[in-house]
Amino acid sequence: MNRKLLLFTLALPLLAFAIRGIRRLEYPQHFPAPAYDFSQNPLQEEAIRLGRQLFYDPILSRDNSVSCASCHAPHTAFAHTDHPLSHGINDSIGTRNAPPLFNLAWQRSFMWDGAVHHLDMQALAPITHPGEMGESMAGIVRKLQATDSYAARFAAAFGDRSITGERILKALSQFQLTLVSAGARYDRVRAGAEQFTEQEQKGYLLFRQHCGSCHREPLFSGDGFADNGLPVDATLMDQGRMQVTGKEEDRYHFRIPSLRNLSYTFPYMHDGRFTRLREVLHHYTALRPRPTLAQELRKPIMLSDHDKTDLIAFLMTLNDPAFCRNPEFQYPKE
Repeated sequence: MNRKLLLFTLALPLLAFAIRGIRRLEYPQHFPAPAYDFSQNPLQEEAIRLGRQLFYDPILSRDNSVSCASCHAPHTAFAHTDHPLSHGINDSIGTRNAPPLFNLAWQRSFMWDGAVHHLDMQALAPITHPGEMGESMAGIVRKLQATDSYAARFAAAFGDRSITGERILKALSQFQLTLVSAGARYDRVRAGAEQFTEQEQKGYLLFRQHCGSCHREPLFSGDGFADNGLPVDATLMDQGRMQVTGKEEDRYHFRIPSLRNLSYTFPYMHDGRFTRLREVLHHYTALRPRPTLAQELRKPIMLSDHDKTDLIAFLMTLNDPAFCRNPEFQYPKE
């Protein structure tokens, strides 16, 4: 594809199509523009396929036992639900819950503490962490170079058989960028195809009153970090974003996660301490003040049992079962 046609393709609005392998990200019109800079890593079908293969391949771990999908399974919206904390090689246990992976093109930073500022670099964190995948990029390159199948895949994706760390990371990004969850009942209501029930509508109004300032529509997440008042775990003693910035005002601050797909992504919170949504709502109605608590939470949240039921009914409209079953995201059978 010549440069003018490529630039024209990248400039076209919304919704997906393919031209000679170049693909646009697919998302509805009520979504904002993505934050990811596709000009530096334009989506291409063969690179997406390569990234999908790498995502499910335990070759990325030191002992070839753990893949990205080990902690991010498609049927749970690419979250880790077997244990509160992530597991890695040698049966090691991490210090945080593995978050779901979807709508990553709209994120500007990654990890619970925002330690990584670009999706193309994010995979390095779990790959090199000794308690997760415990491998080096040089080690992965050596293993992939020893396989004829991967040399052919890299040639199809990038034009030659050279396997590099940069290409590995970009391919992983390509696959993860396609993990767009935008087919929930909420989205169909936004599109005018359906209507909320009376209970869902009540819950929606409660959400907008008590939750919407942090979990902003339509992504239902925030582009930042906050102290949501969780009591500090006496074992983990996780200081949150302060471990990255060194600033006292960032103590106990964690990423504001998306509320989409909550039926699939439990347990909740950065340490997976809650398994039910009613536990989460109880937490927010019983907060204790502290200096770093988010400003939005300093005014008591009053919810009756009926209110909680209505709010949960609305939150269920954010589930996207088709996303979890999408065959394009499952383990590759090729």
